[in-house]
Amino acid sequence: MNITEAIKIAFQSLWANKLRSVLTLLGVVIGVAAVIAVVTFVNGINGYVATKIFNLGADVFLIFKVSPAVTNVDHFLEGEKRKDLTMADYQAVREACRHCEYVGATLRNGSGHVKYAEQSISDTIVQGITPSMAPIYDTDLSAGRMLNETDLNNKAPVVVVGADIVEHLMPGVDPLGKEVRLDGWTYQVIGVGKKKGKTLGQSLDNYVMIPITMYLKQYGVHKGSITISGKGAAAGVALDEAIDEARAALRAHRHDRPGGEDSFDIETNASLLGIWMNFSSTFFMATIGIACISLVVGGIVIMNIMLVSVTERTREIGIRKAMGARRDDVLAQFLIEAVTLALVGGALGVLLGVAAAEVVTALIGMPSAIKLWAVAAGLIVAASVGVFFGVYPARKAARLDPIAALRFEM
Repeated sequence: MNITEAIKIAFQSLWANKLRSVLTLLGVVIGVAAVIAVVTFVNGINGYVATKIFNLGADVFLIFKVSPAVTNVDHFLEGEKRKDLTMADYQAVREACRHCEYVGATLRNGSGHVKYAEQSISDTIVQGITPSMAPIYDTDLSAGRMLNETDLNNKAPVVVVGADIVEHLMPGVDPLGKEVRLDGWTYQVIGVGKKKGKTLGQSLDNYVMIPITMYLKQYGVHKGSITISGKGAAAGVALDEAIDEARAALRAHRHDRPGGEDSFDIETNASLLGIWMNFSSTFFMATIGIACISLVVGGIVIMNIMLVSVTERTREIGIRKAMGARRDDVLAQFLIEAVTLALVGGALGVLLGVAAAEVVTALIGMPSAIKLWAVAAGLIVAASVGVFFGVYPARKAARLDPIAALRFEM
């Protein structure tokens, strides 16, 4: 018997017992689909985080009261007791960091309410920034200008708005020069940010940027701790020196005890991405482990069905052996059938996983990235399940005594 004939018999068996085949393959389909979907989402989110969230460049560092990426509960609780970072801290870093090309500060909240004429939009991210944040974050505008030092020093009521503000409040209207109300305060629109789209169902364009001095005037100095950002004059050694200068300036200004811990956290693009990758890899392994349980269940079902098939085809096996089929021929036939069953389930699982990922991405904007290696891995895993759980039924079929098999009656 050749491989083509064995595969043909396997497909004939699948087609002859459609319901049984569907139930047999269900575990493998679900397991492979889960693996493909998880890999697709993890790759997509990792790519999104690397390019959209932590795309700070190799020459940027951030200073927080407590790092948003902290994974130690004790460190987080201790960090919450620290004094907030203030504009005075920002000025201290700005004056002392000679290796910094730019030093900026930001404050933000996510519950702003913007109104224009009779239209309004809520849950707007309100960002109070210094003008130096624009080159640090490479902020792009589609119209108008960015905030400048004059706006900052004069506490000017001017605002740069995201694309959602224009689309929802000012459709068909040139927004530049128009006045909007932000949480009851009047601001003049001077710029519009480029459209970024959605992710995880949340728009990235529902934001406004105002001078941080105006933010403090409107919301108060106790609204929260600022984030200080620095951009080194060059990557590599200069960034390390810039961080050291910023740390020394902050420790002196905040009166940290010599030899004691910093009363703030400093992160870089590399450290933030490293923490995220560790988290995502842990999540990935845990989810893959759960999906593997489904694959094991699917493999057990395949083994059970193959054992039933051996029983049903005992006379057929006896006839084949009587006509000269060797033990290895029978073993190969049933092993190939088991692998074919698993591969069909794997192929359906790949299609289902990719389709599920695309549907979720379309519905809520979850970042996804389909990788060919993940598809190949899914098929290889499915084939491996077929081989592992098909060996026992195949060996049992191969060891049947041809005389006893010919006398067997169902």
